Amino acid sequence: MLLIGADPYVLRACQQHDIEAVVLANSGAHDSRRVKVPEHGTMLRVDDITKPEDCLSALHRAGLADRKFDAVQTTWEFSVVTAAVLGHALGIRSLDPLTALRFRDKSLQKARLRAAGVPVTRSVVVEDIFDVSAVPLDFDRAVLKPIAGGGTTSTSIVRERKDLEDVSRTSREDKATSRTFLLEEYVEGQEWMAEGVVFDGEVLFFGLGVYTQPCLEAITGQVPISLRRIDPVAEAEAYERAGQVVRDAIAALGLRDGVFHMELFLEKDTGRMVFSECAARRGGALTQEQVHAKFNVDLGEAALLCALGHRPELEFKVNPRLVGGVGLFGPAGTVISYPTADELISQPNVAFAQMYVAPGSVLASNFAASADMLGALLLVTDTVAEFETRVGQIRDWFSERLVVAEPTLTSGQRWEWQRRIAPEREYRDWLYSGE
Repeated sequence: MLLIGADPYVLRACQQHDIEAVVLANSGAHDSRRVKVPEHGTMLRVDDITKPEDCLSALHRAGLADRKFDAVQTTWEFSVVTAAVLGHALGIRSLDPLTALRFRDKSLQKARLRAAGVPVTRSVVVEDIFDVSAVPLDFDRAVLKPIAGGGTTSTSIVRERKDLEDVSRTSREDKATSRTFLLEEYVEGQEWMAEGVVFDGEVLFFGLGVYTQPCLEAITGQVPISLRRIDPVAEAEAYERAGQVVRDAIAALGLRDGVFHMELFLEKDTGRMVFSECAARRGGALTQEQVHAKFNVDLGEAALLCALGHRPELEFKVNPRLVGGVGLFGPAGTVISYPTADELISQPNVAFAQMYVAPGSVLASNFAASADMLGALLLVTDTVAEFETRVGQIRDWFSERLVVAEPTLTSGQRWEWQRRIAPEREYRDWLYSGE
């Protein structure tokens, strides 16, 4: 199996199914030594796993270019087309490159769904963000996003032409390399997601979730993100409402085998379910763990088996308790220390914890994307009200134990900060007495 990007859950499935894996990993995953490669597996560091050239070069340098792979798979959003192109070039099983492109280019995606009659947000392509003089602004409010971005990075709300022109000017000043954007109408309502598995064109499973607050609003207001999974028994109406849109969208986009992460909007005034966008990989931020905890579906294993052309045997089982994810964030500065995953799991209702930022890392003053977080928790409660209460409580508990060195302090202020956060440790300025 050729894997583009180091996905620990797909690698675990390789171990369970005795599949030899060759992993092309970016420098961060390779250097961290946190990803376990199965016995007889190989990990190769690649400068840029989104470039076919870099991936092929790494295989050739390692003497693996002539290896007969059964399939190629990726969980990394920005390598979906890369994996498809590599599969085509190497003559191995993979996603069709054109299908992969439909899951990356949001304008092609929306046009395809609009033609198929799937309710979808209206949009306009901004061919070059450096010049928006001819871009029509026909929406009361709009969302501006990269044509093939991910995780709300470089996404903003446009209320008037000045907002669009401001982004254009900033992009020119920053000499931005991503210059093609999509301007789409803003949908007032709840933001939902659907995680699913499709094989031979049939949606075998999909599980819904809902953000506590729409992602973009959270980023704009600098509000930490949290979400919960929607119960297919207690909230069956939600599945009836979303099911047709989910299945029609996957059919129109042409995904035959694999897992998907879909974003949807439930319009506030009409109750209509509107398609936003879809990716041919699972979602991030503990999506794997949440779906497994709520629905007993291992998306990592499903992705591996589908890539190989094997129908996954899903043992769908609903956990009646509420399962959700909670992002952990911190103030600007240098991370000194924080509670360990074991300490977090020992807290009530916390079923799993994962930290993404190593001590010594520097946190920015603002988080600019949904993935910009210190870590995340899997929270399991009995009710929505208890979930919301525990989200606040566990974040407060974490914040009280998080130590971040404040930025831009003078030397005296740093000494004062040290005395404040660790009064039991005295760093005295001794004078030599000669005795």
